[in-house]
Amino acid sequence: MAKKKIVVLGAGMIGKAIAIDLSENYAVTSADIDKESLEFLSKNYPIEGVAVNLMEEDAVAALVKDFDLVVSAVPGFMGFDTLKTVIEAGKNIVDISFMAEDFMELNALAAEKGVTAITDAGVAPGLPNLFAGRLNETMEISDFEYMVGGLPRVKVYPFYYKAPFSPIDVVEEYTRPARYIEKGKWMTKPAMSEPELVFFDKVGTLEAFYTDGLRSLLRNMDHIPNMKEKTLRYPGHIQLIQALKTAGFFDTEASVTVNNTAIRPIDFTSKVLIRDWQLDPNEPEFTVMRIEARGKEGGTKVKVVYDLYDEYDQENKISSMARTTGYTATANAGLILTGTFTGKGVYPLELIGMDQECFDFVMDYLEFRNVTFERKAVIES
Repeated sequence: MAKKKIVVLGAGMIGKAIAIDLSENYAVTSADIDKESLEFLSKNYPIEGVAVNLMEEDAVAALVKDFDLVVSAVPGFMGFDTLKTVIEAGKNIVDISFMAEDFMELNALAAEKGVTAITDAGVAPGLPNLFAGRLNETMEISDFEYMVGGLPRVKVYPFYYKAPFSPIDVVEEYTRPARYIEKGKWMTKPAMSEPELVFFDKVGTLEAFYTDGLRSLLRNMDHIPNMKEKTLRYPGHIQLIQALKTAGFFDTEASVTVNNTAIRPIDFTSKVLIRDWQLDPNEPEFTVMRIEARGKEGGTKVKVVYDLYDEYDQENKISSMARTTGYTATANAGLILTGTFTGKGVYPLELIGMDQECFDFVMDYLEFRNVTFERKAVIES
């Protein structure tokens, strides 16, 4: 039997990990404008490379027509248009792009086209959504919160940070207002507000602050009275970012003129940060996450905590963020390719997690790749 054909859109750090993982069992093509990344994949793995500008919708539509499944690993600013193009082409898709737009707007289109679109299928947003969906089936949740961060093992002044994915998407986290639910009401705070210090085993003390990570949970789980999400960084990082933001370095509307050329401050800042935040090849880094839910289980008040700690894979030279994000995406690709999940429409992971078989499929897949959570449950008075 011929192998099913998959095209991975984007050959960045995470796109590469996705393509490599899927190439063990499927016929994989990687598509990107970066020929150097494509050559790396084709020389070292059974992966075909196709050079294409993924910002051109016609090119994407033509590319995906011969594949059984599409996995989109493009930057967030390209995510919505790419997702829409693939759905219009009638192709099933798993998407990890951190798009600003509401992908649920494409739900009716996906259902009409008979397409399964699994969205926000990465480490976060993604895995916390999956847990929220499963816990919602087993307990009456009153509070749901998660914290997550990807960080370099070695702290380097002044930012104490390296971006394990597209720096422009990181900047989006720092500028997009953070939405959350408190006592049943939708609330909004500026990103980076209400910092707090939190201790984690194997890591030490990190700083947590509000970002806009709840996304589809706000609508699909709006019966939960209290929900929030925070990003984790080394202490000291966020003060510098706030200074840059206050000084206008993240402005998107206004422009400044340099040598008779008008540029947006955000474009200049992103270029500088890409250089400073670039992870060096084989640089040790880690991903840390804590998911916490409170509520009633069979009439008993409980608190359930899931902790994730994952490090750079020295043997296979794959970053932790690529592992945790990429393997979550490939696990969900497996749901579609094996026929385990066949729903038509747009499905973020909280909707996937509601199904016990789908939840177990993803968790077993991750455990096989040594991405594991530690669970603790405490009865509360």
